[in-house]
Amino acid sequence: MTILRRIILLAALGVAPFVANRPPSCHAAETNDLPHFQELFRLLRANLPEASDEELNRAAVQGLLDHFYPRVLLVTNTAAAAGLGGPLLSQATVYDQSYGYLRVVGVAPGLADQIKLAFNRLDSTNRLKGVVLDLRFADGQDYSTAASLVDRFLTREQPILDWADGAIHSTAKPDAIPVPVAVLVNRQTAGAAEAVAAALRETDAAVLIGSRTAGQAHSFKEFDLSTGQRLRIATGEVKVGKGKVLSASGVTPDIEVAVPGEDEKTYFADAYKAVAHPTARPRTTNDVAGAGSTNRISRRRLNEAELVRMQREGLSPEEAETATRAKGEEDGAEQVVRDPVLARALDLLKSIAIVERGQPR
Repeated sequence: MTILRRIILLAALGVAPFVANRPPSCHAAETNDLPHFQELFRLLRANLPEASDEELNRAAVQGLLDHFYPRVLLVTNTAAAAGLGGPLLSQATVYDQSYGYLRVVGVAPGLADQIKLAFNRLDSTNRLKGVVLDLRFADGQDYSTAASLVDRFLTREQPILDWADGAIHSTAKPDAIPVPVAVLVNRQTAGAAEAVAAALRETDAAVLIGSRTAGQAHSFKEFDLSTGQRLRIATGEVKVGKGKVLSASGVTPDIEVAVPGEDEKTYFADAYKAVAHPTARPRTTNDVAGAGSTNRISRRRLNEAELVRMQREGLSPEEAETATRAKGEEDGAEQVVRDPVLARALDLLKSIAIVERGQPR
């Protein structure tokens, strides 16, 4: 970063440069009073001959964008167009014969219908007991679609989303997706995808698992610029459920699972792929006591039948694994889900299925 850019960036951030070189008596004034932007810009332009007008402009613009991010975003036409292209669901599959997995790329028109169709297709051949909705790395600015998607999981009328375009409620319906839902989120879950996750949690339709979201859920206005780019400015709040405001700090999951960034990308690309340290155990803030967790990366995943037998016979996970290892070897190698966030979600859904099985009918 050049000295010029550093000066303007510090000004945009509200920090007076070179304070350490000035008399202590000036510090109080500098803390509260900053020169007017145009005055500073004019002086730099006149007295910093090596800086071109283009460099001055770029430094000033970048400082403003950095300071007001994520409430102000610069969007190119290419990026905007790319966000609308391609499938909105990149994966729709089943784990352990009973748990659907739906991976969302972005929240845009048509997503709610695609989710419902994909669920129906998977459920018709597998009789699903739960669904994992993966919103990691998903974004979007279509809050109407976000509300429509959340509505697919709700059976009764209740508030879902409220933003600049107005409030949307769910509708009473007999054909809502009826199974328990686990939603996966991370720091790249942004915009309307954050609203989906938060609204599903606030309406008691899902449990959120992963890491805190990006904090970019705002109602935006877009303005065309002379460069062909667009400036997106947050002009209003987004509220979920009964009025909870989504803040810039992001949405905190119910179950936090901390995964290093590069490992997360590896697992996201291939949930069965082992990373360089396969014996490492994911750190979680809602961890159960050591031996009771079934999502250790080094342990073969137990299926639902094994969990039921373990509960009935009073076996620990280690004992259950030893008892079933021989059978697993006879049946062939079983693929192990090594993605810690997905593994925790599958464990949760299996636990819910076991509890529901024990409920009186």
